[in-house]
Amino acid sequence: MLVLALFIILTAVALPSVHATPVLLTRVTSLTLVSAAGLAANSYSWTGVGTGLSLYSGVLDVTGVALIAQVVLLVLGALALVPWAPYKTQGMTAVPRVATYPLFALISTIGGCLLVASGDMITVYLALELQSFAVYVLAALYRDSESATHSGLLYFLLGGLSSSLILLGFALVYSQTGLTSLEGLASLLAVGNDVVSNQWAIILGFAAISTGLLFKVTAAPYHHWGPDVYDGVPTIVTTWLAVLPKISLLMLILTLTTNISGSLLVSLDGGSYDVWTTILLVSTVLSLVVGTVVGLAQRRIKRLLAYSTVSHMGFLLLAASICTQESASAFIFYLIQYSLTALLSFSILLGLSYARARGAGTNAPVSDIGLISELSASFSSQPVLSACLAVVLFSMAGVPPLLGFFGKQAVLYGAINTGYIFVAVVAVITSVISAGYYLSVIRTTHFDVSAIKGINGPVYSDVALPENYFTTRQAIGSSNNSGAPVTLKKIMVGAPVSWIHSYTISVMTLMIVMFNASPDLLLDGTRLLALTLYNS
Repeated sequence: MLVLALFIILTAVALPSVHATPVLLTRVTSLTLVSAAGLAANSYSWTGVGTGLSLYSGVLDVTGVALIAQVVLLVLGALALVPWAPYKTQGMTAVPRVATYPLFALISTIGGCLLVASGDMITVYLALELQSFAVYVLAALYRDSESATHSGLLYFLLGGLSSSLILLGFALVYSQTGLTSLEGLASLLAVGNDVVSNQWAIILGFAAISTGLLFKVTAAPYHHWGPDVYDGVPTIVTTWLAVLPKISLLMLILTLTTNISGSLLVSLDGGSYDVWTTILLVSTVLSLVVGTVVGLAQRRIKRLLAYSTVSHMGFLLLAASICTQESASAFIFYLIQYSLTALLSFSILLGLSYARARGAGTNAPVSDIGLISELSASFSSQPVLSACLAVVLFSMAGVPPLLGFFGKQAVLYGAINTGYIFVAVVAVITSVISAGYYLSVIRTTHFDVSAIKGINGPVYSDVALPENYFTTRQAIGSSNNSGAPVTLKKIMVGAPVSWIHSYTISVMTLMIVMFNASPDLLLDGTRLLALTLYNS
């Protein structure tokens, strides 16, 4: 279905006689992704999916975990295409001005769906590159933006480097085993060192593969490109880059960990160490520390969220490195809640950007919110959006009883039960410290009155507004820096975002807030998926 939709959109974009607007193509793509998610969910009831169905001689593995990962990928992809501005403007991210945006979004989604179902190294690399090249183009799609072009080029060069490392690792493993099937490699490595001629070449190959994958998911110490790219591209593109590629790549890491963990042993100082697990644990600690400490110094909101992503990668890698059924369940649960909160945070930022542009005038260009200070006192003008932003930031910080708290609790519980006490302590300490920069954003949006004192904040305006578009009220008397009283004539109330954008934000926020009311469905579902993963 996705391939058919891709050819239809390609035809619509290529033929000059077909007057398909970018808005229409975006809506068609979003509906296509939702329909494909329904088909993937319906396929879960097929006989044999629980233990896995091997297609095309093991090239693709249709398992319950792969199908659910595809459903999550498709649904979040459809939601990521929702937050467009509801009115025309000249801005960079106001309306989908580029008809090829949904085209490359669809290509990226197809690559991600193939990646989570790949059972062969050749298929893994082809699906990985299909997804990667699409997001490279997305990053540089807005050619009138110098920062987006720079970020797209940076992303392409460093992404190509990581892909080269993964290909090098696959080549080394194939040269020593003659196998490309992931299941065959798992069986061969489980036998021991007597079967392969050069165990060190295999270890080096998987080390290169892990390095390339950590590079792509912005895990420390290979995270440096992430904040630059996230901050440089338009927010609507950042929404896609921060969520969709991460899902398929992290599921690939979980699959590889399940297959090869405990097989790549190296004896040092009288002890044996698993190379793959050790690399993941080192990256876990570095990601937790770097994502927390460096995030405290950020003044730009998207760079702060990028370092928050690095910290979340630490929790996900910790769950993957434990390699137990309990940790796999925690990994899937944490991945779902991370994807939901990341998508919601960027959707809210887009809504606040549109509101600020509307307040500046009906024909004002939309510009992304860059600095955290630009959110000053946004609660006064956009109380619902600001409240939703506070909820998602509290969830990212792990404040109970929100969804993020249960994700971190599940990961830490699995780490402590497995004996990773030191890493669990580091995760707890960094999680507490990281709450500082989340709370600073909440303080700025709800309690910072610098916009009122300086009368230059983005949320206040005396311009003539369309009738019945905003509700206005008299501002409370305040004082400026000189002590003189200041009275603002209008404070804008209400968010100029489309109804579907508002509905999406509301539903995702309620899922985060109300999870504790009925947690059994998601928790039992993740346990069942982990059970099928280890019994397949």
